[in-house]
Amino acid sequence: MPRLSLTMKEGTVVQWFKKEGETVTKGEPLVEVLSEKVTYDVEAPESGTLRKILASEGSNVPVDQAIGMISAPNEVLTEAEIKAQVSLPKVEEVAEIHKGEVVPETVERVLASPAAKRLAKELGINLAQVKGTGPDGRIVEDNVKHFAEQGSMKPRVREMIPLAGIRKTTAERVSLSARTAPHSTITMEVDMTNAVKFHDEKAFSYTDMLVKASAVALKEYSILNSTLEDEQIKVLEDINVGVAVATEKGLIVPVVHNTDKKALSEISATVNELVEKAKQGRLTKEDLTGGTFTITNLGMYGVDLFIPIINPPEAAILGVGRITEKPVCVDNEIKMQPVVQLSLSFDHRIVDGAPAAQFLQKIKRVLESELSHVL
Repeated sequence: MPRLSLTMKEGTVVQWFKKEGETVTKGEPLVEVLSEKVTYDVEAPESGTLRKILASEGSNVPVDQAIGMISAPNEVLTEAEIKAQVSLPKVEEVAEIHKGEVVPETVERVLASPAAKRLAKELGINLAQVKGTGPDGRIVEDNVKHFAEQGSMKPRVREMIPLAGIRKTTAERVSLSARTAPHSTITMEVDMTNAVKFHDEKAFSYTDMLVKASAVALKEYSILNSTLEDEQIKVLEDINVGVAVATEKGLIVPVVHNTDKKALSEISATVNELVEKAKQGRLTKEDLTGGTFTITNLGMYGVDLFIPIINPPEAAILGVGRITEKPVCVDNEIKMQPVVQLSLSFDHRIVDGAPAAQFLQKIKRVLESELSHVL
């Protein structure tokens, strides 16, 4: 399993392009590997025959562990030679794994009535798991019925979805964020009248405008564009805004690099390209790495307000709800105005409440009155 990034610890074998016994040529794609939400085609390091596949499709393999073996066309490998190439736990490790496990005793004879045995056989119940209430602990028919009723109360499983690939990576990252970063969240309502006008007249999406507004705010309040590493807060020079995208395989966050240096039209084109590549599964490693701030928008699903989880190692994430019409007092008159709820979750080890609020206020000002100045 190749190391495809500095932080990579394991990879998932997605697909083998060759079968055991087939000829491979040095440099041709041999196996597809998934790491940190990015898939890679791993090329054959040598020409020869794919003698043995050691890691099946869907399996997770630590970095540097063998996943397959290539031999010369006429070379014969024994099972002992194959096993010698595979990283197996040592005897001591296996003993440690099983240390403390309770080995169930073999039940030689179960005391049960004929009726209880017959009913257990019909229902597929192991009598060794049934507690008897008859004389000397004898299992009677009512005991089997009671055991069956208890089992039927458990919810039935419709399908099993493996926690693997992108979904597993996402689970690990959000778990890490929830464990290590003390989250604090503030919310703010934004008048979207100006943004709706831009959307209708210039065909920019609301996500495009939010990405641009966030980049402008990150430049002014740079503490939000930072990360905590080795007991030091590192304020980052580059401003790279990621946009969360839901795909069939799970949530991924493609990144708009150097967002602060791009015009709104450039941001719009980049976001559209990244979203399309995400849906088609064509995102590259560069598309998914280097993010310094993330935006996640659930407005299209009718969500008004939610609390997003920070995308580590970033300092903050912006959650966006749906745009709704709401009565607002304008010049002493009640008018219906389009508004949106923004929620900013931030790492309280890095960012305090005041700068977080000022950052959100800046985004509000850009969306409400400064969009024409940041084109």
